[in-house]
Amino acid sequence: MAQTKKTIDELNYDEQISYYPEHTWVRVEEDTMTIGISDYAQDQLGDVLFVELPAVGDEFQRGESFGQAESAKTVSSLIMPLSGKVTAVNEALEDDPELLNKNPYLEGWIITIEAKDQTELEELLTWQQYKELLQNQA
Repeated sequence: MAQTKKTIDELNYDEQISYYPEHTWVRVEEDTMTIGISDYAQDQLGDVLFVELPAVGDEFQRGESFGQAESAKTVSSLIMPLSGKVTAVNEALEDDPELLNKNPYLEGWIITIEAKDQTELEELLTWQQYKELLQNQA
């Protein structure tokens, strides 16, 4: 079922997370950083059919691709918002990739990492800054 694109004001934002300009987000829970894609990213993709996940133990630098999300119309790289080592992957996405569409901020999380450089967190965006970025790109 094809989705109608949301306006920037209709998108969901989570005030408890930080955003990366490449449409991924980070939720900090003590030493664990959970990463996923924004509502904007899932809306642009449309119905997600497949998610390529990294392996636990893989290490990535901020800005690198750590996987892919595939929809009927495109394949999109998932971009790492922080440098670090993967500590867990959301295996539920293998059986139900549409979790990215249904709830990108909770059940649709993608990976958790152990961050290599905590100062990178300071460079992420608040939800208001991320919304402003989207408005400027429109």
